[in-house]
Amino acid sequence: MSEPTGKYSITMPRDIAEAAKARSGPSGLSAYVAAAVARQIERDNLNELITVAEAEHGPVTNEEIQALRDQLHQARQQTHGGANAA
Repeated sequence: MSEPTGKYSITMPRDIAEAAKARSGPSGLSAYVAAAVARQIERDNLNELITVAEAEHGPVTNEEIQALRDQLHQARQQTHGGANAA
C-alpha cells in the first residue's frame, strides 16, 4: 500500500523543471521530485548526525576516512569475490 499523497504547488527555475521533466520517465515528474526531496531529507538527517557526532567526538580525520574506505573496499572484494570491486 502506498503512502497517502497531497497536492502542492512549488516554484523552481524553469531549466531545472524542464530537465527534471525530461528525466522523470514513466513514473512522472511528481515521483521524480518526491524521490529527490526524499534524498535531500536523508542527506540533511545524515549531516545532523555528523554534526552531533563531531561535537561529541571531534572531527573525522582524512586518515580515518581512508581507513574506512579501505575496509569497505576489502569487504566488497570478499563479498563479490573480487568481481566489480571499485
